[in-house]
Amino acid sequence: MKNIKTFLSCVALAFSFVQLSNAQAPDVPTPAPAQQGKIYLTNATIHTGGGRVLQNATIGFENGKIIFLEENPSIKTDATMGKVIDCRGKQIYPGVISTNTYLGLSEIEAVRATNDANEVGLFNPNVKAIVSYNTDSRVTPTLRSNGVLYAQVAPQGGYVSGTSAVVQLDAWNWEDAAVKNEDGVFINWPSMFKVKGWWAEPQGYELNKDYDKQVNDLKDYLKDAKSYADAGAHEKTNLGFEAMKGLFDKSKSLYVNVNYVKEMQNVIAFAEELGVNIVLVGAKDSYMIADALAKKKIPVILSKCHDLPTYDDEDIQQPYKTPAILQKAGVLYCISIGAFWQERNLMFEAGTAATYGLTKEEALSAITSTPAKILKLDNQIGTLEKGKEASLLVTTGDLLDMKTSTIEQAYISGRQIDLNNKQKALNDKFSKKYGVN
Repeated sequence: MKNIKTFLSCVALAFSFVQLSNAQAPDVPTPAPAQQGKIYLTNATIHTGGGRVLQNATIGFENGKIIFLEENPSIKTDATMGKVIDCRGKQIYPGVISTNTYLGLSEIEAVRATNDANEVGLFNPNVKAIVSYNTDSRVTPTLRSNGVLYAQVAPQGGYVSGTSAVVQLDAWNWEDAAVKNEDGVFINWPSMFKVKGWWAEPQGYELNKDYDKQVNDLKDYLKDAKSYADAGAHEKTNLGFEAMKGLFDKSKSLYVNVNYVKEMQNVIAFAEELGVNIVLVGAKDSYMIADALAKKKIPVILSKCHDLPTYDDEDIQQPYKTPAILQKAGVLYCISIGAFWQERNLMFEAGTAATYGLTKEEALSAITSTPAKILKLDNQIGTLEKGKEASLLVTTGDLLDMKTSTIEQAYISGRQIDLNNKQKALNDKFSKKYGVN
C-alpha cells in the first residue's frame, strides 16, 4: 500500500509540474492560414540551396508554390501583381530540414510522462512516430524562429525502433503536419564497445562481450522479415514484418544508427546480403571510409559536428572536419544533431563546418538540399526552384552565423508563419524587469 501511495504521489507531482510548466508558458502560435494571392519578395540575395547565389533577385509564389525566381528581374513588380515585399539588404534561404530528431515525441526530458520516443521491447518496426507527434510542443516554435521548417521525426530505443515520418512544423495536428507518413525504419546496430562513466565524467571504453550475439539476434529478425515479405500472402498477419515490407521493395530506407568504422563495415556487408537501401546515421567514423561510401552510394546522416572526437589520439577538430572530407569524396550526406530542443542550433553546426573545409553554400546544402535528397523529397523541398514548395526564410545576416542571423520572415508552403515562442516571450518579460534593451 505504501508503494502504491508513493507511486501515485510521484505521478501527481509530475502531472502538476507539466501543468505548471504549461500554465506559465504562452500559447503555441496559431498555425498560419493558407496563402492568399501572390507574394513577391524583391531585391534580395537569394541562396537557392543547390549552390547558386542570386544577387538583387526576386522570388514569387502562389498557392504555396514558387512561380517566379529571377536575378535582376526583367519585369517590374508592383501592387497589381500581388503583395510585394521589399527585401533590400536581406538574405533568402530555403527552410532548414532537421533529420533524425525526436522533436514532438519528447517535451520535458526529466518528466517521463512527456516522453514518447521509446517503446517497450527490442523489436518495434510497426511503431509509427507520426501518430505520437505533438504539434503543440513548446519546443517546435523555438526551432522555427531559428530557421528549421521541416523535421524527420524518428523513434528511439531497442534494436528496431520503429518507423520515422517527415513533418512540416506549423500544423494543427499530426495529419496536417505529415509530409511523409512512413519514411523509413530506424534500427540501432549493437556497439562493439561500452562507454564507462557518463558524459560529464567519462571513464573510457570496454569491449562489449555480447556484441556477436546481439548482432546475430538483429540479423535473424531482419532475415525473418525478408522471408515474410518474399512469401507474399499469410494466414496470420505479423504487424512488425508488415511494417518492414517496404525495405525489400526499396520504397523505404533502412536507417542504421552506427558510429564505429568496423560496425559500419559490418552493416554495409549485411545490407548488401539483405538487398536493402541503407542510410548510416550518426556515423562518426564515416570519414575513414568516405571513398567506399561514395562508391557504394550510401548516404550518411552525420550527427553532432559540435562534439569531441571519438578516440583519445584523434584530431581534436575531427568532428568539424568530417563534413568536408565526405563532401570531397562525393558522399551524399547531411548534418544532423540527433536530439530535439538542440535542433535550433543545426544551422550553426553547418556554419562551423563551413570554417573547416566547406564553402558556405556547401554547408547550406548539408541542411537543406541533401537532407531532402536522403528523405526522397527533393522534388518538393530543399531548394528554391520553380514548382517547388515556397518554404523559405528571410533573414538579416548570415543564416549560418550565430552572431548575425535573425529570421525576420518564414514561409511554409507559402504560409507566413508566426515566429514568436516561449523563449522570446520570457526574454521580453525579463528585459523589461531589468531594463535591458
